[in-house]
Amino acid sequence: MTTLVKRTVSIYVDRSSHQWVVRDPDGNFWVVPLDDNPWDHRQPFELTDEIDLQPVPGHYKLLLGLPF
Repeated sequence: MTTLVKRTVSIYVDRSSHQWVVRDPDGNFWVVPLDDNPWDHRQPFELTDEIDLQPVPGHYKLLLGLPF
């Protein structure tokens, strides 16, 4: 029997910095800007104790231009 695992992204907003943060299917966190190609301009994001990530609904994938 084969089990399929759906790998998804999670979208958050960092309340302390007001930035969009995406966790990719590999578990890496990225800051994505609101520009013409957000995913192409992503920057690595490090979690710290001061970070206040709040989940955002998945339909924001289109707004952020995510390829997933």
